[in-house]
Amino acid sequence: MKRGFTFIEVLVVVVIIGVLVAIVGFSLSGAKANAEDNARRADLAKIASGLAKYRSDCGHFPASVTFGSSLVGDDSSASCDDITNIYLNPVPQDPDSGRSYDYVRIGQGYFVCASLAGGGSDVAAGCGGLSCGNGVCNYSVKP
Repeated sequence: MKRGFTFIEVLVVVVIIGVLVAIVGFSLSGAKANAEDNARRADLAKIASGLAKYRSDCGHFPASVTFGSSLVGDDSSASCDDITNIYLNPVPQDPDSGRSYDYVRIGQGYFVCASLAGGGSDVAAGCGGLSCGNGVCNYSVKP
């Protein structure tokens, strides 16, 4: 009598392992997108904090924000010095190189927008339809 596994038994084991690998792969891809969205939310909160400090010193929000570089005063007053007042260094950028954040100054306020992979809960608030790199802005923070 010969010992060993039949071809069908080996094939069944390979299929079961393949299904398990696929399930784990899908679970991990969702976790990665969720972690990136949490990083985006934290980045936008950090940017909002820096903008609040800027407004406190300068009396207004900046006309524009360059993501990836420093947010400094605009020298519009003594308390808004462009050399000593560094509010964010650097201004955070989106963790996905294909996406970006967007800053829109509106009157006395602003919106900082991002494109969440899992969808946003703040779609209509100032960012709806704006482009955030390869994604449509669907999440924002505002003062």
